[in-house]
Amino acid sequence: MLVEYPRAVAGGADLGTRLREPRVLAVVGVGAVLALLVGLQIVASVSGFDGPLASLARDFVGTPKSMSVPWAGLILALVGISTRRRVLALAAAIGIDAVWVALRLIDGKPFTVGNGPTIVLAALAVVAAVRWRGRERADALKAVALGALLVLATKVGDVWLHLTSAMRPTVFDEYALLADHALGDPSWVVGRVLDVLGPEVYAVLHWVYIELPVAAIAVAVWQLRKVVTTGQWPSHYLVRTFLVLGLVGPLFYVLFPIVGPMFAFGADGHGFQVGNFWPAAMPPLGSNPAALTFDEFTPRNCMPSMHTAWALSLFIHTRRDVDGSRAPVWMRWGGAFWLAATVTATLGFGYHYGVDLVAGAVLCLTVESALRAPERGWGGFRIGLVGFGAAVFAGLLLSYRYLAVPMSEYPVVAGAIVIGLLAGVAIAFHNTWFATAPAPAIERIATPAI
Repeated sequence: MLVEYPRAVAGGADLGTRLREPRVLAVVGVGAVLALLVGLQIVASVSGFDGPLASLARDFVGTPKSMSVPWAGLILALVGISTRRRVLALAAAIGIDAVWVALRLIDGKPFTVGNGPTIVLAALAVVAAVRWRGRERADALKAVALGALLVLATKVGDVWLHLTSAMRPTVFDEYALLADHALGDPSWVVGRVLDVLGPEVYAVLHWVYIELPVAAIAVAVWQLRKVVTTGQWPSHYLVRTFLVLGLVGPLFYVLFPIVGPMFAFGADGHGFQVGNFWPAAMPPLGSNPAALTFDEFTPRNCMPSMHTAWALSLFIHTRRDVDGSRAPVWMRWGGAFWLAATVTATLGFGYHYGVDLVAGAVLCLTVESALRAPERGWGGFRIGLVGFGAAVFAGLLLSYRYLAVPMSEYPVVAGAIVIGLLAGVAIAFHNTWFATAPAPAIERIATPAI
């Protein structure tokens, strides 16, 4: 199904119509993002930690915080421009990065990259907006916006993690631990297994865990590979789910603050831990869990597990191509590997409890159901599916907090209910979106009037 965007409306159009014009929406969106960044920078400066604008400035002219995220953002932006321009942009980014690496090494600073893609990404935005016209500009600016949002989302996320520890001085890890008995305490089990497997397996899992954005960009580039040649954008693709999950999921960090087994019950608790138990032994908790006072800098970023949510969304998007056809074998196996490795890492490194992963999976399926196949509209099928997922998600979090003791006392029954609810959401999701092959769904960006 092709969706044609209307051309600019004549000057006599009403305010509502004018506000829906692409240019107006773009200006409003940019203004909102800038306001958010400035506001968070002020909060960060007052609180004594780096803000998004300071971090972004270092990506341009200092030492970037991440080596992979700036490059991921640029590569995503390249889907909207021609092959010749891609080559030029990549060459410029590599050259700039090489100069900055040399300057840092001469100055005795650590090796890192990221300045080049950041500068070229910003340059692409300016050149496309000022010099290009028509569909060429529309495609380029949309792709650049996606790349920039990916980079900015990580900056905003870093600030939010700082704020979670400031807003929630106590954590609910004791509740999560008791609730996790219903799932067999998987973090302790997988942690012991990784200790046996040795450093090689740990290194692979660690790389998979921290480079999730790289895998996501690989899938997104594949999904958007035909944008320039066809002038058509898929109605839904992985980046949309990633960004919405990143917007919605972390809000629950302050509602259910958890730091994770390796901090609350392990050696990395900086003196605030219950004891050094993880992963060798289970903590001797009774039936009186309580909020645990914790430090002022460890993020409360476990519930829900966003790594699980993002990895599951990547897995879902590697099942089929955007036109509804079966995805290539390498993509399907890659998505399955990344999900399995991410789940193993989140548990085996002591970053999450099993109940965090269940909540993250339900959140992913719910958000994906809200975004998937927008051309099908918001009929009863979508409202019911999203409502069911939201109800299960809320029920899980409430149960973890207020029914943790009964869950630990009756683990078989509680575990069956938790897994059954997750399976119910997954089956409903599959029956709605994957039981039959959907018709191809793409949207065409009409050439705006200049």
